[in-house]
Amino acid sequence: MSGRVAEGHLQVLQIYRLLQCVHEGDKAHIEKMVNLGVKNLINLTEPHEGTGALHVAMSANNQDLVSFLLSQGAHPNIQDKMGRTPAMLTAEHGNDVIMTLLIQNNANLRLQDSEGKGVLFYCIYPTERHTRCVKLALTGEADVNNVSAQGTHVFQVMCEKAQEGTAMCLLMLGEGADPNATNQQTGTTALMEAAKAGSLQVLRSILKRGGNPNALDRKRFTAVHYAAMGGFFELIQVLSACSADMGVVNMEECTPLHYAAATGNANCCKFLAQRGCNPKLKNLEGLLPRQIAKDAGHKAAAKELKKAERQHGKGNKSTSGGLLSDLWGLTLHDWSNEYETELQKVCGNKSETVSTEMFISALEELKAPVDLEQIHQVISAHDKGRVGCININDFIKGVKYIKKPLLLSSYMPKKKKGEKGGKGKKGKFVLPLPICTLPPEHMPRRPDGGPPHFMIETFFNCSDTRRFARDQPPEHPIMNDSGWYLEKPDTVFVNINCSVKSGDLESLDLALNQGVPVDVQDQFYKTPLMVACASGNYEVAQFLLSRGADVKVCDQFFWTPLHHAAYAGQVELIELLVHAGAVVDARGLGRGTPLMRAIETSRPSCVDLLIKAGANVNAENKKGLNCLDIARVFADSRVMDMVKEKMDSMPKPKETKGKGVKAEKPKSAKGKVWGKPPTTSQLMSKIERRKEPLSLEVDFDDFMMPFNHNNQRKPTDQTGGRFGSKRHSDFLNPSLLPELAGHLSNGTLD
Repeated sequence: MSGRVAEGHLQVLQIYRLLQCVHEGDKAHIEKMVNLGVKNLINLTEPHEGTGALHVAMSANNQDLVSFLLSQGAHPNIQDKMGRTPAMLTAEHGNDVIMTLLIQNNANLRLQDSEGKGVLFYCIYPTERHTRCVKLALTGEADVNNVSAQGTHVFQVMCEKAQEGTAMCLLMLGEGADPNATNQQTGTTALMEAAKAGSLQVLRSILKRGGNPNALDRKRFTAVHYAAMGGFFELIQVLSACSADMGVVNMEECTPLHYAAATGNANCCKFLAQRGCNPKLKNLEGLLPRQIAKDAGHKAAAKELKKAERQHGKGNKSTSGGLLSDLWGLTLHDWSNEYETELQKVCGNKSETVSTEMFISALEELKAPVDLEQIHQVISAHDKGRVGCININDFIKGVKYIKKPLLLSSYMPKKKKGEKGGKGKKGKFVLPLPICTLPPEHMPRRPDGGPPHFMIETFFNCSDTRRFARDQPPEHPIMNDSGWYLEKPDTVFVNINCSVKSGDLESLDLALNQGVPVDVQDQFYKTPLMVACASGNYEVAQFLLSRGADVKVCDQFFWTPLHHAAYAGQVELIELLVHAGAVVDARGLGRGTPLMRAIETSRPSCVDLLIKAGANVNAENKKGLNCLDIARVFADSRVMDMVKEKMDSMPKPKETKGKGVKAEKPKSAKGKVWGKPPTTSQLMSKIERRKEPLSLEVDFDDFMMPFNHNNQRKPTDQTGGRFGSKRHSDFLNPSLLPELAGHLSNGTLD
């Protein structure tokens, strides 16, 4: 029923005023206008778009207002100039409550808009509310096979979103939707749309209700083509069970195998080739499916297609033993797996074995894709003893009449051999190493929500550097008024070990004063004292010891700060740690001691200091190597002589336990003041102090660290060394020591 358009100046003014009141929800004014206005005002429509009062209420999803308008005499079938009814607008919004109200007021749900679309076209949205609207529309006798003026079938459009709207499509099929619904312009069927969307449930329902699996669209595409495009292996299996032709060639001369090769699904390629798709056909571009898969980088699919090409050349011939590879046998095997439940129900679920007569009648009743002669051929493969019985489970499995590589069970994932029971072979023992990063539960955030404690706040010098230089500090703190006009920067957090490496004592002092533990570990289990020893920062190590740093703490490899200092070759730090009470013979994860680490760096001064501190030269690591063995591996003659001399001078070990070296207390640092920026003279003296422990080799152009010095120096025969044509490795030869001493005494060393 098309609404009567308002005519005349008075009707137009009143209908616009009524629509405004409906938009505002003013029920009192609406009732007054309906009673005192022009005749049948509530069913008039405005002249521009043909909108009526009920249309506005539907667009607002106002249930109370819709009920009020219907009680005032509003007609539920009024249409605007596009032919839309209030029910169509309600269905588009998915308001099932208002839809129920309209149906109760005798709304005609078979009306169509100007494009020939009924109310079901407005319900095609993948939500539960729209699904309920479809259900209500179907109970209200909406046209389930509505075709628009452009030739679009409503069920075919619904199947475009079959993956999200499965329940909606199944409702339509249950109410009698045409399973072969087709778009008259493109020729695309509902089955093709379901295959394109990848909805297995909708595709099965369409096929069981008579959908044609071999239908062609305008471009000669079939449902198998669309299923292969998406790589939907299960859908292709179902289509094969319903006798779909797997080898159809479209307008581009492409078979489903070409599209399966493009997706790279190896199972789809293998199945299509076994079920009759020719792998040797070329498309318009002259490409085989194998070439498409190879160009796309799908190695598994290309491998299967290469096998299919070789098998296609041999042909599919059944063996003399009764096993089939014919296309009709494979189709029957796929059909038996698809209709397994129905087949067992017809044959009776009480026993696995049935008579051949019942088996034949069951296949005929379920319309199996075989004729009588082929059925007898299958029976003879199962009933070789001519007992007159056949096992239904064996028939469904197909092992007695289908070749093993062609069975559906061959596509199932295979179990690995290691999954079988029984005691396996005991493998080689692997030492369990600790996790190299600190677990998050051991790095809690601060109570105020700040970062973990190993992230510290950087120190900010609040003095104006343009007024107060490093060498010209303010005479009195009250003279420094920089804080009044300098903007305080945002708080910046940095890893505490970064401050240790850079020697930022101000930031370290600030962090410790704020309550940060002096032995806090970073994400790699390293404490500030370990990093200071590894980087050779003597002042920071001394500062940390004065603040109570533990010299016996270990990282994840059970290395103490003394291990790190010895491995870095820092003599002063080793001496500092020994005086602070460090354990000289502390063992690492591999049972290595600090003396072993010092030997590896080829620093005789470090080795001598540790030996004098009481380090055990007879200690062995987990590999059974003592200090002398390690010294021989690293080939430093000075260290070897030192360790060997110590071992020779030691008395033979006794069984009685000896006492270790008594550790001395750390020196107090009360006289030092921390946190003030050093002056230029202090920085220069620091540089000079760092130069003191270095040897003469520091002035060499090719200076290297001790370990690299003894292991990685290259020969300098061609370029010319310090001593003529001698190699640097000759320094390890004791015979050259007198020559070196002579150069040093004569001052001829460059």
